Amino acid sequence: MPFDPLTAISSVDGRYRSISTELSEYFSEYALIRARVLVECEYLISLSETDGVGLRKFSNEEQATVRALVNPSLEDAKKIKDIEKETNHDVKAVEYYIKHRLAETSMKDVSEWVHFGLTSEDINSVAYGLLLRAALQSIFVPEFEKIIGNLKFAAEKHAATPMLARTHGQPASPTTFGKEMKVFESRLGRQLDQLKAHMMLVKFGGATGNFNAHVVALSNVDWPLVASQLIGRLNEGQNIKLELNPVTTQIEPHDTYAELFDNLRRINTILIDFSQDMWRYISDGWVVQKVKEGEVGSSAMPHKVNPIDFENAEGNLGIANALFTHFSSKLPISRLQRDLSDSTVERAFGTAFAHCLIAYRSLGKGFGKIKTNEQAILEALQAHPEVLAEAIQTILRANGAEMPYEKLKELTRGKQVTLQDLQTFIDSLGVNDDIKKRLKDLRPENYIGLAKQIVKS
Repeated sequence: MPFDPLTAISSVDGRYRSISTELSEYFSEYALIRARVLVECEYLISLSETDGVGLRKFSNEEQATVRALVNPSLEDAKKIKDIEKETNHDVKAVEYYIKHRLAETSMKDVSEWVHFGLTSEDINSVAYGLLLRAALQSIFVPEFEKIIGNLKFAAEKHAATPMLARTHGQPASPTTFGKEMKVFESRLGRQLDQLKAHMMLVKFGGATGNFNAHVVALSNVDWPLVASQLIGRLNEGQNIKLELNPVTTQIEPHDTYAELFDNLRRINTILIDFSQDMWRYISDGWVVQKVKEGEVGSSAMPHKVNPIDFENAEGNLGIANALFTHFSSKLPISRLQRDLSDSTVERAFGTAFAHCLIAYRSLGKGFGKIKTNEQAILEALQAHPEVLAEAIQTILRANGAEMPYEKLKELTRGKQVTLQDLQTFIDSLGVNDDIKKRLKDLRPENYIGLAKQIVKS
């Protein structure tokens, strides 16, 4: 069966291909091949610039010749895959491809310096670091900033919109709709700050991390410095940094990968929480969705406008988090020096990130289709005057009344009370008229504490 989005096994490459396709720049086999070629070529140039190596220093034109290989075409990548059919080794195929291309130039004499002293994981570790960083900086940080921007807008717009809060699902002391949005904005902002400051460790120390081959061939060269300078060069102009891990086995232990995926999982968990809250607000009629001409909410019930964007986001975030959890628990574990189970898992990075992107874009659509129903929110709050019991008993406590909590408990707990019931109760209290007036002026909609100030802070 020919490939088509309709024949794809995964929804990432099928139903949602129009969203996820831009991630092929970072998580496809082609992207990985290009990143490997980049690392090999920059290392070759670094060798030419290092005194004591014995490789002649490249002219500016020769450096340009090497860097011209860095962005292989799709056809070039297919040639590398053809070489891999013979080598049965993907990184060795990249090495042979570069040597073959150099042989077509005046630089054939330097071809044996390609991949000098390295193991495949030196190339893979840096390549994956480059790809993850590029995806984060180019796509995912901006996506998070959009979501936070939407939350900030909603928080500020509705900073003073009074709303019934719930604790344990029960009516509780009022809040504002904006302050509830501020909670999510604040949580996500903290996680985004951690993401922007994240530093991924990479390795470049040879077969078992000790620079064995490098030192036995050229003991007068400071090989850790060569590796560190290479990573420094690859960090130029980048916000998220790679850092050389000086203590590794054949592989970099992937702990910073786990930290990254845990960070992303926390972001997604916050967004799942948000999606479920929005679902409930829509269900209660506090948030309404704009009707789009031609859309159908139900195949049987014509009236329905389903919260599908928030439901879609929740589902895709859950899939992504399941994968991130596996990445974080599996990747830091290897048998002795290494095994290839990590390589298989790394190839699934794109799937997790694709489900993330689908979810973030769904949330963006959801934000664009909703508005708050302030009247419904107010009516729901006013229907629960019992939430003033906390305010009344606290004022009475502050003014020396006896057992106010117990009196309010007897009046309100498990009962449907009205404002008039509360007024009658206040009239029966043995407190002065100023306190009674203060108590009678209380309304659920003005009992919001510092919610507005918290939003503005």
